[in-house]
Amino acid sequence: MDFDDLTVDNTYQLGGSDDERERAKNAALIEELDRKKKFRKMAVPTDDKKVRERLRAYGEPITLFGEGPGDRRDRLKYVQEQIEQARGTDRMDVDEGSDESSDEEEEEGEFYTEGSDDLLEARRKLARYSLSRARTRIARQRVEVGLPLGKVVSLRKEVFSELKTFNNLGSQFGDDRPLSTIRFSPNSQYILTTSWTGDSKIWDLPNLNLVKTKKGHTDKIGGAAWHPQATLPGGIGEDGLNFATGGGEGDVKLWSLSGDKPIATLSGHENRVGRVAFHPSGSYLGSAGFDGTWRLWDVEKHKELLIQEGHSKEVYALAFQDDGALVSSGGFDAIGRVWDIRTGRTAMVLDGHVKEILAMDFAPNGYQVATGSGDDTVRIWDLRALKTQYIIPAHKSSVSDVRFFRSQGEIDSIAINGELPLSGDVKGGITDNTMVVDQDQSNDIEVKEEDVKPNGLTGNQKREEGLNKSGLFLITSGFDCNVRIWSADEWNMIKNLPTDAGKVMSVDISSNGKFIASASYSRSFHLFGGDNSL
Repeated sequence: MDFDDLTVDNTYQLGGSDDERERAKNAALIEELDRKKKFRKMAVPTDDKKVRERLRAYGEPITLFGEGPGDRRDRLKYVQEQIEQARGTDRMDVDEGSDESSDEEEEEGEFYTEGSDDLLEARRKLARYSLSRARTRIARQRVEVGLPLGKVVSLRKEVFSELKTFNNLGSQFGDDRPLSTIRFSPNSQYILTTSWTGDSKIWDLPNLNLVKTKKGHTDKIGGAAWHPQATLPGGIGEDGLNFATGGGEGDVKLWSLSGDKPIATLSGHENRVGRVAFHPSGSYLGSAGFDGTWRLWDVEKHKELLIQEGHSKEVYALAFQDDGALVSSGGFDAIGRVWDIRTGRTAMVLDGHVKEILAMDFAPNGYQVATGSGDDTVRIWDLRALKTQYIIPAHKSSVSDVRFFRSQGEIDSIAINGELPLSGDVKGGITDNTMVVDQDQSNDIEVKEEDVKPNGLTGNQKREEGLNKSGLFLITSGFDCNVRIWSADEWNMIKNLPTDAGKVMSVDISSNGKFIASASYSRSFHLFGGDNSL
């Protein structure tokens, strides 16, 4: 038989007798995809109070049993969609709606709340502060770019070789309930641990003897942070503000080392407080809340300056950039946001994780952010390219904490009112020892490589030819009972430190680089060190 003899059947239909059913099925799938697309674009308030008011106006229950703010917002979207389908219109579709819907969305979408005079003054101070810090950082980085590559590689090998010798030095029973946070003091002589009992404990190094117990919270503590100048020579004394904690009752408490009661209690969150973090200046404190907001506090006036919305679910993670210009927040909506606290605007949306964001930290270089998530990965974001730079398959379970290494001798902490210690001369009004933050508010900052001496760029401690160890590596902890050290150049794992003590809830590294500590769900914490740690 030849090909020319074959009969052409023009009546053949793919699927035979089931063709109509397949077409109907495909049409239903396409309709469902279109519905979900419109559902995602539908404009609804992010404020939970406004969501409840909208549901009440539609005659729906304002809340259901076990329903959170994010679920309630999704239910409002569904109710609005059903109403519009019954009307036979798509007015609430952002892209395809009528002029009337556009006006409604403008009222509900882009809005602002007038800030206080205190917030305005704080933002002015933050702008001057961050510009000065950024100037010094850029000058340091330009000098580092000119350093011989061989010396940079040698420094990395030296640091990584020491990290490979890290092992478990010992453990200590922390509290009667699971530990939530662990942080080294700025002088690397104390460890702060918090637990679900509501207590905070301070331990000495390296013996891990209990020094002090702070009782004040009535619910579990979700986060803790040391003041940047606490425990440092010439810094804050024992009677001043040394650290802060956030509790499940919704309060943030400020503590000294000497007193048994908190210096102040910052109330405002409507739900549990997650992580807390000090601004690099030490004058402001950020707190993440399960009420869907993060807040900025003035720790000197004990006053709330800013309530920042933007997440559809609980906010858990929070971190400040070392320059003091940016702050990042991450929550259970799997979305992270980088905010410019000088203007209140969003600088970047960190959209990529498929589960909740539990930890985040800025790299000392100023343009990278690391986020740890319940999807078992750590993402490295580049603020310059506005995208994910690298994805680290960090753990076999949720990543609970992420910390970049910062050397206290290389990254100085200064007050917001204005003096930045330097060990080299910088042009533009900068002396041998100090830089006035409020020196020039009108002129643009221009940095030249010759403006900064290669020796002693940012700290009082001299470093050979400007080589900087800060930011060379980061550490992560996970619910798979492991602590891991990663290089910050190729993002390879340097060392795995098993704890064998349940889920690791938090991790930190001392500013001298000698110790790593981890807090576990099993109520104990571990101390790791290398051959030269003791």
